[in-house]
Amino acid sequence: MMIYGTALLALCHLMGVVLGDLLGKALGVKANVGGVGIAMLLLISVRLALHKRGWFSAKSEAGIHYWGALYIPVVVAMAMQQNVVAALRGGPMALLAAVLTVLVCGSFVALINRTESKIVEPQETEEVA
Repeated sequence: MMIYGTALLALCHLMGVVLGDLLGKALGVKANVGGVGIAMLLLISVRLALHKRGWFSAKSEAGIHYWGALYIPVVVAMAMQQNVVAALRGGPMALLAAVLTVLVCGSFVALINRTESKIVEPQETEEVA
C-alpha cells in the first residue's frame, strides 16, 4: 500500500529532526544540524534494506516516490524556518558542524553506492555488413 511508503517517510523525517536537534545540542548550536539530510539517508537506507529482503511492495515504494517529488519544496520550507543568523553567531562551532555534516553525509552516500549491486549494461554487438 502507498500508505506504508508515506508512513516510512514520516518516520524517517521525525527521526531525522530528533537526531538533528540532538546533534545541534551536542555541538553547542541552538539549531537543527543536518536533520533533513539525516532523514533522507535513513529513508534511502531503510528502503534499500526492505527492498533487498522483499518486504517492500511496489505500491509501498509508490508512496515514497510520490512524496519524494514533493520533498524539495518541503526542504526549502524547513530551511526557511531555521535561524541562520543565530547559527552564524555560533562561530567556529557552527562551521565545524556544517563541515562534519557534509563529510558524514558524503561518507554515507559513498557507502550506499558501494553496497548497491552493480548494474551490468548489455554489450553492444557490431553488425557486419
